[in-house]
Amino acid sequence: MGASSRSTCPQCGREAVLGPENPARPFCSARCKVLDLERWLTGAYRVPGPPVDTSMLEGEGARREDDPDEPKGDEET
Repeated sequence: MGASSRSTCPQCGREAVLGPENPARPFCSARCKVLDLERWLTGAYRVPGPPVDTSMLEGEGARREDDPDEPKGDEET
């Protein structure tokens, strides 16, 4: 097999192997991969743009308790 490519870890700046032998690629280690994920989840990284209206993410099956037009599951139709 050929040699794996090498790059710089986007988290810590150390050298990272980009081949299949590194399951954390493009990071140098699982630790750097988890640190990057934590930054996304806590909001440290943000995609620029206007705020997103998340009300549409509730799904069709979701029912808000304060919606008077939505029939309750226990009412007869």
